[in-house]
Amino acid sequence: MTKVRIEPGICGLVTTVEAQADPDDETELTVKVRSGCESVRNMMKELGETFDAYEVCLRKPGEGPFYDYARAHFPVHVSCPVLNGIIKCMEVEAKLALKKDVSIRFME
Repeated sequence: MTKVRIEPGICGLVTTVEAQADPDDETELTVKVRSGCESVRNMMKELGETFDAYEVCLRKPGEGPFYDYARAHFPVHVSCPVLNGIIKCMEVEAKLALKKDVSIRFME
């Protein structure tokens, strides 16, 4: 199981993600998301918990089920890192990427 905590910034709506690969098929993932963000919670209710990692992770930026849903239903906030964090967690669990923290830091 791969777990991440996403702290998106000033909104303070922390999201946690747990991705678990099917032992018989590492590309089939169960993804559980807990979020302070109503838009993210609604997205996960709509999309469900089971995903094919290749269909989600091996896409061009801005494509795939999470971005398609967000484009249609999320409020305008293109820089929200939550979608990327969910996909990064899935990518690592499916062994499509190595585990390494990412960050965005503001500099003075």
